[in-house]
Amino acid sequence: MGANSSSISELPENEYLKKLSGAEPISENDPFWNQLLSFSFTTPTNSADLKLLEEATISVCKSLVEKNPRTGNLGSLIKVFLSRTKELKISAECQNHLFIWQAHNALFIICCLLKVFISQMSEEELQLHFTYEEKTPGSYGTECEDLIEELLCCLIQLIVEIPLLDITYSISLEAVTTLIVFLSCQLFHKEIQRESMVHKYLMRGRCLPYTSRLVKTLLYNFIRQERSPPPGTHVFQQQTDGGGLLYGIASGVATGLWTVFTLGGVGSKSTTQLEQCSPLANQSLLLLLVLANLTDAPDRPNPYRQAIMSFKNTQDSSALSSSNPHAFQINFNSLYTALCEQQKSDQATLLLYMLLHQNGNVRTYVLARTDIENLVLPILEILYHVEERNSHHVYMALIILLILTEDDGFNRSIHEVILKNITWYAERVLTEISLGSLLILVVIRTIQYNMTRTRDKYLHTNCLAALANMSAQFRSLHQYAAQRIISLFSLLSKKHNKVLEQATQSLRGSLGSNDSPLPDYAQDLNVIEEVIRMMLEIINSCLTNSLHHNPNLVYALLYKRDLFEQFRTHPSFQDIMQNIDLVISFFSSRLEQAGAELSVERVLEIIKQGAVALPKDRLRKFPELKFKYVEEEQPEEFFIPYVWSLVYNSAVALYWNPQDIQLFTMDSG
Repeated sequence: MGANSSSISELPENEYLKKLSGAEPISENDPFWNQLLSFSFTTPTNSADLKLLEEATISVCKSLVEKNPRTGNLGSLIKVFLSRTKELKISAECQNHLFIWQAHNALFIICCLLKVFISQMSEEELQLHFTYEEKTPGSYGTECEDLIEELLCCLIQLIVEIPLLDITYSISLEAVTTLIVFLSCQLFHKEIQRESMVHKYLMRGRCLPYTSRLVKTLLYNFIRQERSPPPGTHVFQQQTDGGGLLYGIASGVATGLWTVFTLGGVGSKSTTQLEQCSPLANQSLLLLLVLANLTDAPDRPNPYRQAIMSFKNTQDSSALSSSNPHAFQINFNSLYTALCEQQKSDQATLLLYMLLHQNGNVRTYVLARTDIENLVLPILEILYHVEERNSHHVYMALIILLILTEDDGFNRSIHEVILKNITWYAERVLTEISLGSLLILVVIRTIQYNMTRTRDKYLHTNCLAALANMSAQFRSLHQYAAQRIISLFSLLSKKHNKVLEQATQSLRGSLGSNDSPLPDYAQDLNVIEEVIRMMLEIINSCLTNSLHHNPNLVYALLYKRDLFEQFRTHPSFQDIMQNIDLVISFFSSRLEQAGAELSVERVLEIIKQGAVALPKDRLRKFPELKFKYVEEEQPEEFFIPYVWSLVYNSAVALYWNPQDIQLFTMDSG
């Protein structure tokens, strides 16, 4: 890596970059551009090399910032790139490697420079740098915002119009990356940006008509998961005459002046990530999430979010709504498959959340799938490995479950799907279990983890809401799932008694002393009683709606019947305890009549017979337990920092100095 690193560190001394950032204006037609753009550079992916590249770029940028007002060389570079992209489509069709390679290199330099400019200066200064032309010192032209708009528009056209081939892969990836960089000004502000310059360009003007095509292309990039082509093929083909990696083109490139970079990022954690996935798919998904979470403009809603909320299945023959100009169609089967396969990443889980929450067409399609386990199992695995995941990823997974459990059809069907050998569930060997029982096990495990570690009320609430939504449709619960429901109640009961005891002791102690403030045991008690109440409601809901389908739950209830004794007369639980008490009494008396020393099988047989004999009208009816997920007010305060933390941590070949980041603290990133 030493040679590679030193190669990057020599960049500021490169004579072409020195000329670009120097005091001499370079016209768009100067042969210099052919020389500048004729390099081979495999973008580094490990953080050490990316940091070196950033530092080298800053050095070039300092000089460019100083000289550009008089030379207009940044504008010239952008115009050179714009002129070359006009031929890109034809170049791709004609396999013109050299042309595409040089256009890619121009964009790569623009992206590196822009990233530093955006992190170091205000939007007003940045806009000025786009306007400088070769004129008398300090003067600037009237093209002002047009060059920014033209570049943004060109990047979008490049993404949506250039066919994805081995030779165009790199430039497509670079276009997506440059758009992310354009939007990255948010990283350097604590406050949510509501009216940034790029907002303005992307939500109106020449970029707006491309909205649905851009969203569709980014989604298809995610769906296809195209891997990066082997090094060499996507830039240009090796010459057979031993001419090396650089083309000896007519303008006479001096190959010795440009160091040939082949940085593979060996040994970095991001390399393994890249080997597992597609850089273009990853970057496209991140850009899609950034666009979808832009705040609405003062006079219009975010068109990218509108597009995500309204797209339809290609199998859907109904006409697209004329009221939504951003509607489009996509293959839902392919989208579903990609979502199932990619749930290990935060960003794929966030996309799934957004689609289920905001797009009714996708939600209806997902709930109608007969292979719903392919989607639910990866979500359960995220929750199972809660210790290894960041809290935002866990929240998203939980909210997805909550949204799914709002549907009664889903709650019924999950108990009909039988799974074999769940290898990642380590607490117990599960050779055969229904998806519904596994879901209950994982959610209860999450509650227990939360009780002992994070104590996050939001997590508790969502877990319990999902269980409550399912409770009326619990069917044939696995004996282990039934045991865990009662075990959780047992844990809550012990916690309740402990807090009650602490509160009593604290009160006694305080009678003798007025100095120290009392711990707020009343609040702790209140929270735990809310959770106990909810658990009793979940058990009650199952007993009143599907008692005869759940002998294992009745068995577990009878086995631990003493647990419920203390809550029978408790004013907070008396009403909800009536049915549970009745079921315990009814089945206890039948077991007593059957005699002592009963086997487990015999007890279950008595329970099944008793379930048929128990008159349903004896159980008091309660309102149906139903919880619906509602996004909090100002969701952008949560989602925008979250999305940008994902960009910061997992964007391919993008490095920002952590000390410059204002939007989130590093440990939350």
